[in-house]
Amino acid sequence: MQRPHRVVVLVLDGALPLDVGIGAEVFHPETGFPYEVSTCGVTAGTVPAHGDFGFAVPRGLDALAEADTVLVPGYAPPGRPISVKVREALRTAAGRGARIASICYGAFALADAGLLDGLRATTHWDAADKLAKRHPQITVEPNVLFVDEGAVLTSAGAAAGLDLCLHIVRRDLGVGAANEIARGLVTAPYRAGGQAQYLPRTNSAAAQGETLAATREWALKRLDQPLTIAGLAAHARMSPRTFLRRFTEETGSTPLQWILRARVDTARELLESTRLSIDHVAREVGLGTASNLRLHFRRLLDVSPTEYRATFAGRNKP
Repeated sequence: MQRPHRVVVLVLDGALPLDVGIGAEVFHPETGFPYEVSTCGVTAGTVPAHGDFGFAVPRGLDALAEADTVLVPGYAPPGRPISVKVREALRTAAGRGARIASICYGAFALADAGLLDGLRATTHWDAADKLAKRHPQITVEPNVLFVDEGAVLTSAGAAAGLDLCLHIVRRDLGVGAANEIARGLVTAPYRAGGQAQYLPRTNSAAAQGETLAATREWALKRLDQPLTIAGLAAHARMSPRTFLRRFTEETGSTPLQWILRARVDTARELLESTRLSIDHVAREVGLGTASNLRLHFRRLLDVSPTEYRATFAGRNKP
């Protein structure tokens, strides 16, 4: 029997409680998926959190030596330098092949350890300028939910940390597993990494980020049908021009880009959970033909539908 994938959450002084809880919830073995999650600190004991309480952690930095994934939650104040011991432990874990991920201000710990040099990264929008100025060798992207650079991943604020962890599950186990965990957490199963963070705007309606939620849900139920900007705008009771601007503000992508990604993700889930032919899957998600589905799979995922099915079919449960 394959051993579980070990996720270790590194709790640093001033840890943000919600950030710490995200990894514990997404990767908890009670979800039924092959993860094992634990916490550690610089040393075993109680780590003071942001607020009037703390986290009891059973182990110190030695726990990182056993981690397949190290998750660093945010901590306050943002940008506080980490100790040499923490830097070395993170570098050692990355050097032996562990995946390293951060939530919110946790990106500063990865940056201080040199793990983001030459890479793209993000953090909470209110600290993005600080991260960029302190580490000019990093390409900081302040207006995205998360950035996946393969072995190193970073996310924006707490809710984006949930998106990042679900993205990791999609990478490991496929769309079906991520969707099932999301349903258990009563959260949206998929928000693309390029979707915009909240940033202050003069238009308060746009800043809410939910003015077109009903239209997006409507579109997701009709992926097998032709979907046009004119039709989506009519559903949202907006002019096409206003709809296009508002949609891009809320999601970080154009409507047609968003629909294409939704179709590919729905195809991924069908390939994981059914024996439908590639042609049938293509028709079900509105991509028409198997060749069209293969084209977009290659472009977005760098694999063919057949290769994807061979990798992920039957892997949703241990």
